Amino acid sequence: MLRRLALRDVAIVPELALEFEAGFTVLTGETGAGKSILIDALQLALGARADATLVREGASRAEVSAEFDSPPALAGWLEEAGFRDDSDDRLLLRRSVDAQGRSRAWINGSAATMAQLREAADALLDIHGQHAWQSLTRPPAVRDMLDSQAGVDTAPLAAAWRQWRACEAALSTARSQRDSLSRERDRLVWQIGELQALAPADGEWEALNAEHERLAHGQALIDAARSALEALADGEPSAGGLMARAVDSLDEVQRHDTVLAPLVDELRSAQAQLEDASHSLTRYLARAEPNPTRLAELDTRLSSWLSLARRFRRTPAELPALLAGWQGELASLDAAADLDALQRRSDEAEAAWRAEAKRISKLRRKAAPQLSSAVTAAMQPLGMEGGRFEVVLQPQDSPQAFGLESAELLVAGHAGSAPRPLAKVASGGELSRLALAIAVTAAERAQAAASGPGTLIFDEIDAGVGGRVADTVGRLMKRLGAHTQVLAVTHLAQVAACADQHFVVSKTLQGGQTVSTVQPVRDEARVAEVARMLGGERLASDTSRAHALAMLGESRAP
Repeated sequence: MLRRLALRDVAIVPELALEFEAGFTVLTGETGAGKSILIDALQLALGARADATLVREGASRAEVSAEFDSPPALAGWLEEAGFRDDSDDRLLLRRSVDAQGRSRAWINGSAATMAQLREAADALLDIHGQHAWQSLTRPPAVRDMLDSQAGVDTAPLAAAWRQWRACEAALSTARSQRDSLSRERDRLVWQIGELQALAPADGEWEALNAEHERLAHGQALIDAARSALEALADGEPSAGGLMARAVDSLDEVQRHDTVLAPLVDELRSAQAQLEDASHSLTRYLARAEPNPTRLAELDTRLSSWLSLARRFRRTPAELPALLAGWQGELASLDAAADLDALQRRSDEAEAAWRAEAKRISKLRRKAAPQLSSAVTAAMQPLGMEGGRFEVVLQPQDSPQAFGLESAELLVAGHAGSAPRPLAKVASGGELSRLALAIAVTAAERAQAAASGPGTLIFDEIDAGVGGRVADTVGRLMKRLGAHTQVLAVTHLAQVAACADQHFVVSKTLQGGQTVSTVQPVRDEARVAEVARMLGGERLASDTSRAHALAMLGESRAP
């Protein structure tokens, strides 16, 4: 539920902080006092579009913060998005808008996007405006309402529809582009054949070049190795012989001076290294025979690599990757051109969509009469005795993303009349009352299923009703407030008298500027406000005060 709403420099509100309680709360006041500003500010905190006109004249920015009890349904989402605050069970949404219309948002003190605010809002509150009936004339809104009451998650259906459409598009493309795909395949097959004849392997180009370099300079390498071996061991004198003589000379005298011992060890180590080098050169010369046949083979292989690289305008080292890429393209092309496989995939995708659509249709058919009956019952005390409400499902001639049927609302405003499409019902009062009946019914069913938001807001949804119906509206909202938090902006004294908490919005002139203020009213102040609402613009008379006292007393009666 909503715990606190704070505004700073919003429209004609310099600064305001309201604490809300559970149950049913009303906002009342003269027309134009600024009641709608509070709703607009709350919607701003919940991700509505920012507007620079909300910034109070002369201020640099407008700021709104709304504090809610953190609903369990949002726990996982808050954790995943990095907004979870384990130190508190409250959820704080904050929004600022500067004079240029730029806005920033925060959730629990961390920067957030507008989409994240709106996503959180879905679990926090639901707003029903005075023109809520208008959306009920639009088929998507009707379908969404029915699906909500049926507990339908349409995301899998939408995903299955997109998959089916994608398969159909691929099949259509393959059919229309069959000739061009065939030509493209022939080109790829020829290019792949050219490269497969060479069969270039990863790393082969570098290995071929290294081996060619060695064989091309084979005689020079052999001559150099022989010269080195002669200098080390075979020549006279040789480095090995001279090293042996040095070791022998020092070995004979090192016992007379211990300083020489480390030098002898170093020379012996060097002598061993010379011997190892000599052995290695001997083994090298044993293998290093000129191989003109292999050199010719390498020349031919390298020439083939270079020829194909020039033909396909690539470097030789890129040929293995080029072959793999073309082979992948050919596989994709074959898949894209396989009409039988594409048709099978399309048929499978259609079957999956139809299975999900039929499952949802079953849920809709079950929920439609239940919703119809509940709204019909809610209409009776709202001045529509004998009226009927029906949710009618109409099969679609062709498949649609939303399923196999559309939904339409039919209503009969009184006994003896035939239900007609809601869009053709002429009475604005009937439409307003019907919207109220639907809103209250939907809210009660959502709360019973523990699936609805924690706060419901009715923004002058009771416009156009009065008398006995107004009494019923007040009792309906009070009854609803026993299950969830209800906030209502109203001009009806009968509705205001039923509230558990009452705020009055008023305008005053301060320092030459119009300022809107909000004050909670209780006891005598509340009696005076309800009496004002009963008496209109006239000062509250003793009669209206007595009437207000009676209404407030009746609302508190069990």
